[in-house]
Amino acid sequence: MATAEADVRGVLDRLTDAWNSGDAAAYGRLFTEDADYVTFFGANFPGREAIESSHQALFEGPLRGSKLTGALGGAAKVRFVRPDVAVAVVGGGSSLTGAEVADEGRESTVSFVLVREEGEWLITAFQNTRVSDPRG
Repeated sequence: MATAEADVRGVLDRLTDAWNSGDAAAYGRLFTEDADYVTFFGANFPGREAIESSHQALFEGPLRGSKLTGALGGAAKVRFVRPDVAVAVVGGGSSLTGAEVADEGRESTVSFVLVREEGEWLITAFQNTRVSDPRG
């Protein structure tokens, strides 16, 4: 499992790199064709094409120059449901100014389900939840 875990972490690192480069095509390639991508505000972008096109608009618009903070792959808790299915949970955030620390209110916990298809690990489900004070 050590190699599989490193491979899963590598996918998360490539996801960070693609975001930080504003590369929606590279970002989308890390997902299965039928992936579900649930944003922090509850919208679901079903499928690789929707994930890529929505991120293209974000990277060209309100999230231009933004950065994900921290290394997702290095910080993730990874467990294997089966040898070809992994769940990864990671805390992280984003900075709209490109800083190394998340902007206030932009910290999240992200859950990933990854599957190995034809020897390649891909994300099939993504859920981003903003960290907030449970008292409201």
